Amino acid sequence: MIDRRTFGTVLGTGAAAVSLSGLPGAPTASAAPRGTSPVPVAGGAFPRLRQIRAGLLDVGYAEVGPAHGPVVVCLHGWPYDIHSFAGVAPLLAARGYRVIVPYLRGHGTTRFLSDRTFRNAQQSAVALDIVALMDALKIGKAVLAGFDWGSRTADIIAALWPERCRALVSVSGYLITDVKANLQPQAAKSEYTWWYQYYFATERGRLAMEDRDRRRDLTRLVWEQVSPTWDFDDVTFDRTAAAFDNPDYAAIVIHNYRWRLGIADGERRYDDLEKRLAARPFIAVPTLTLDAGRDPFTAPGNGSGYRDRFTGAYEHRTLTGVGHNVPQEAPEAFARAVVDADHLAVPSPS
Repeated sequence: MIDRRTFGTVLGTGAAAVSLSGLPGAPTASAAPRGTSPVPVAGGAFPRLRQIRAGLLDVGYAEVGPAHGPVVVCLHGWPYDIHSFAGVAPLLAARGYRVIVPYLRGHGTTRFLSDRTFRNAQQSAVALDIVALMDALKIGKAVLAGFDWGSRTADIIAALWPERCRALVSVSGYLITDVKANLQPQAAKSEYTWWYQYYFATERGRLAMEDRDRRRDLTRLVWEQVSPTWDFDDVTFDRTAAAFDNPDYAAIVIHNYRWRLGIADGERRYDDLEKRLAARPFIAVPTLTLDAGRDPFTAPGNGSGYRDRFTGAYEHRTLTGVGHNVPQEAPEAFARAVVDADHLAVPSPS
């Protein structure tokens, strides 16, 4: 457990230039104690990636912080990658957390072990990837923290395998998908926001995602639309867009959105899990949910629409002026949410 009374000294450091050398009482990256992983450099990149075979994948991931610290697994969304957490990871590592940031299937250096494996991106398959990664790294339990696809993945693990989840940080709250419910139309403004989901349902959309230049144009447009106050530069976008050159990227993205619309099949081996998820299972692990005030996907009601799904210790926050990519736009707030969710997991002394 991390002392949040001292965490404010970390959160006062500018996120764009955070490194362990800039935090009170923390070692520099070059002088890190034995068993400590390197931290992201000031420019926002992870200096070294690791690979490990886990389940169906050879997973690429960044690891930051002491090897024996309490574990936080940070999960990115679409169209993003591990660099959404480049500002969050050193803040947590400086407070003693071991931070694991994996590329999801189809992204970055993560690869399928077999060419014969169906490039499936249904929600239960992606969640099982993370469980397999934890197994491969011999991590029994971790704080799971994510946004977008990452929130959905963390929600699923918390719901179906709560013994693996010490606490949960979920941007946009409860994102577990019920495909049948998704067949019902939403309000016109909501449907408009999801334009790319419907584009991906067409062959035009598939061809665009397979073309590197069109893919980059499309994903950059999404960044601009869903994060209207985030003034990112070309270097920041290009760093992440490199993860989209994964040979399976287009297939994974297209399958994910088509599956969620009910126009692409999943695999029979996941049917039982999907039935459980379609029932909207409760999440009992300690949870802190975040809503982004400038994210067009944020539902009205300050989290009230999903509050009943969380039955354990719970806290909700709305981040004013922040768009969809919460950890990269507001790394201090996201890191604080992780620490505070971890405190929810610890009973107060009587």
